[in-house]
Amino acid sequence: MTGKPVDAQAEAQRLTEYLRPAVASHDLLLEEVEIRYSGKQPTVHVVVDHAEGTESVDLDTIAAVSQSVSTALDADPNDSGAPYDLEVSSFGVSRPLTEPRHWRRNLGRKVTANLSGEENVTGRLTEVGEAGVVLVPDVPVKKGMKPKTGDPVELSFEQIRRGKVEVEFNRPDHGPDIVDAIVDSNEEEA
Repeated sequence: MTGKPVDAQAEAQRLTEYLRPAVASHDLLLEEVEIRYSGKQPTVHVVVDHAEGTESVDLDTIAAVSQSVSTALDADPNDSGAPYDLEVSSFGVSRPLTEPRHWRRNLGRKVTANLSGEENVTGRLTEVGEAGVVLVPDVPVKKGMKPKTGDPVELSFEQIRRGKVEVEFNRPDHGPDIVDAIVDSNEEEA
């Protein structure tokens, strides 16, 4: 950290490049670095994530990454020695789905796709390809009735402005056979 308030965006970009190897040494991606100024000292907020897969970053890994990032910041040749707070975390469910790998990491979850010029689509994310995603949409039912699903909908990444994960407190346990289970369910209803 370079001490007194500077161009926070430029400093965050510099630190992103500088800290990337420290984070990569834990087989994680450095998603973003943000510098927040409030109070007497700045806070360096570092966000990490897995490149692929659907597992979350556990607390032990966050602690190890935090130690590596702290060590790297202490060795930063541009460090002024001014105090700062360090926060290392992973994105929660509130992270917008803006890149294909974000969608892949949420395979099997209920998501809402915000589309350009069309109505939003909410449903189970069953497939992510190079050009887009497949959602099995929720079909509105009367209160108290068993939820139903519609026919799979293919959406290209060009159509999707952004997506978001829907929080489910009673999320069904979907294993690797989610697509088969949803297709089988739809065929039985036909």
